[in-house]
Order: sequence, then structure tokens, then C-alpha cells
Amino acid sequence: MTTSESTIRPDYAALMQAPVCAEPFTHIVVPHFIRKDDLPRLFASLPAIGSGGSFPPQSLKLSPLVQALVQEMEGPELRRIIAQKLDLDLESAPSMLTIRGRTREKDGRIHTDSTAKRVTILLYLNPAGPDWEKQEGCLRLLRSPHDIEDYAKEVRPVDGTLLVFPNGPTTWHGHKQFVGSRYTIQLNYMTEDAKARSELRRHKLSALAKKLPLPSMGY
Repeated sequence: MTTSESTIRPDYAALMQAPVCAEPFTHIVVPHFIRKDDLPRLFASLPAIGSGGSFPPQSLKLSPLVQALVQEMEGPELRRIIAQKLDLDLESAPSMLTIRGRTREKDGRIHTDSTAKRVTILLYLNPAGPDWEKQEGCLRLLRSPHDIEDYAKEVRPVDGTLLVFPNGPTTWHGHKQFVGSRYTIQLNYMTEDAKARSELRRHKLSALAKKLPLPSMGY
């Protein structure tokens, strides 16, 4: 594999030019943050994830291309642009990145993110297709915590779309039930308080635990 084939550069210019929307809460959506020409090889390089839940990248066997994308997501350019667009000081904010490959029946319920997470960044890595036309698994930015149909915007989790929003007490979001393959890279810029430190410790322990071989159950 050549160097160009094992690297990937997101479309930072598109992020710079994307509007900051206010309804129902502050957010930014960037279609094709991963460029169209890069999507086929990236889709083909995603790790096999057969179970639900979030996985630290250290716990997965990642291709060089996905490793390069993770490095870009955790790098200074994305941080700088998001800080500028949201008018936040993120220079010293700890970060936490996880990868999801599958959505379960219980996933997608209406929620706000942990108060330890200052900013949530979601990068969706699924090919567009009929599954998403049915709206199942499409993230909805909601006006209230009570009704999944009371949404201001719906984001299809496809084709390298990036969603960014600062967390708050009214950043309600969720999706209609979907069971199946649904790849997402989630990056959070964290607070610097005790709750964030606790979450980061659990994140590191999770990476270690998920790398360990499961013990034999004897049956």
C-alpha cells in the first residue's frame, strides 16, 4: 500500500465553511467531511465489529487507513477549527474517542450526553442506501425529551457526514430503533473535572479489558 493509500485527509475547508445552526440547539453538519473519492476504500477498511457498544480504538484491530483517520480526528486541526466555530477554548481539553460498528434494539433512546463531555463530534461511516431512507437509525436533534417525532433536524449516518454540537441540558437527541451495522466514530472534548477524569479512566480500562482474551467457560 502506498503512502497516499494509507492516509486520509478530511475536508477541513468544508467544516470551516459550514454554518453554525441554532435550532434546536447549536450544531454543525458537514456532508462528505470524508471526501467521496475516499469513501469506498475507507468503507472497505473498517474493522469487523460484531457486537454493540463503543470500543476504544486500542481495543480493535485497525487497518492503516482507519488508524490514520483516528489520528486526524484526534489531531490539532480539527480541534482548532471546532474551537473557532463554537467560540470555545478547547486547547487543554482532554479528548476521548470511540468506534461503534453495530446498533442494538436498546440504542438510540432520547438522551443528552454526559456533563463531562463539552463537545460531541460524530463521524458517520455507512454507505447511503435504502436502510437509511426509512429513517431508522437516523439521528434526530430534538426539541424536547419526550417525542422522537418532535425534531428540528435529522442527520442520516452516511457517507462521511460529520455532526458537531456542544453539550448542554437541552441537547436532546436520539433515533428510531435500528438493529444492524452502523459505523460511527465518536470524539468528545471533555471537561477537566473529577467526573471527566473518571470517564477517561473507565475508557482506558475498557480498552484494556476488550483486548484481553475471554476466559474459557468450559462448555
